[in-house]
Amino acid sequence: MIACLSSNLPNLHSTPTAPGQTTSEPDSKPQARKLKSSPQLNRWSRARAVRSGRKLDRLGHRSPQSSVNFKVRDRDGVDLEPERISDGEDNVEAMEGKSIYMVSDGTGWTAEHAVNAALGQFEHCLVDRNCAVNTHLFSGLQQFCQIDDVEQLMVIIKQAAKDGAMLVYTLADPSMAESAKKACELWGIPSTDVLGPITEAIASHLGVSPSGLPRGAPGRNFPLSEEYFRRIEAIEFTIKQDDGALPQNLQKADIILSGVSRTGKTPLSIYLAQKGYKVANVPIVMGVELPKSLFQVDPEKVFGLTINPLVLQSIRKARARSLGFRDEIRSNYSEMDYVREELEFAGRIFAQNPVWPVIEVTGKAIEETAAVVLRLYHDRKHKCSMPRISKRY
Repeated sequence: MIACLSSNLPNLHSTPTAPGQTTSEPDSKPQARKLKSSPQLNRWSRARAVRSGRKLDRLGHRSPQSSVNFKVRDRDGVDLEPERISDGEDNVEAMEGKSIYMVSDGTGWTAEHAVNAALGQFEHCLVDRNCAVNTHLFSGLQQFCQIDDVEQLMVIIKQAAKDGAMLVYTLADPSMAESAKKACELWGIPSTDVLGPITEAIASHLGVSPSGLPRGAPGRNFPLSEEYFRRIEAIEFTIKQDDGALPQNLQKADIILSGVSRTGKTPLSIYLAQKGYKVANVPIVMGVELPKSLFQVDPEKVFGLTINPLVLQSIRKARARSLGFRDEIRSNYSEMDYVREELEFAGRIFAQNPVWPVIEVTGKAIEETAAVVLRLYHDRKHKCSMPRISKRY
């Protein structure tokens, strides 16, 4: 059974023990063994501090007033004593930026995306160095710090306390989650349990207890379902249909994207394909006739993509430089006059096909554009329409 914090330890909220000070234990109790900090984790912390311009404290100076000591028990019932948290060795004084530790006993996907989604609400200050944020993921898939028992969990939480970090965790095992919660409360670490509350709510709603096993854990079976094969088929189809290839297969596509070069058709196609949609993308190029099959398919499948000309010019210049094009070769591709002319040409095609929604991708992440595409796709599929101001999204 995975170790957990003991809820009845008498010294859980006792006065911190100073370095060098010992506490007497009855001879009948097993001798506590010290939980060593991970060397890899310490090296990572110091290297990251140097890269981010932080000031490292000198080694060898310990402050008794800031030490913390508490105990947890392992699976054999033996007390474990984490190293005391002090202002001494390996401590990092944060000169700029704040840290967020994301801890998971699974893939860490949920914690990482939850944090990134929340950080999106702070874009107005993240550009300022006074509001800089450093994130790091500790997941069950990482070899040097696998979250598979309470000992390793305490090492990471101790490092979070040293770094002044916030802890965001998704721990499927209830005892591990409770260990993280109590340790954070004791060490004064701000923390958020992303998975626990919603898991408890769903369990209450369904009347079924959760398994307590992280994704990918031994004992969890993931049969190859029809949904799995549908997604694989969609990805294969989308890759074959990239950049206008095989126009005769457009009829088989669920979604067709069309727009000028560098409007993000390919990455958007792959993102949608991973969700199980067969996607084709057709480039619009002046002087190149569009395939007739594009106008023969169901027009409600087709979505136009457009972008601000200044942004498009910047993207094309960067693309041309990355390909090593000489100035005389790339001038036509990335010149503003040509960019505007090509966008106007695409605009005329969109106007001739009024059923095609036109999505403005300027400043949008792929996920945002995909959300608009899927909303319109499902609205049309289910014959319901959301109110809109214009044809452009």
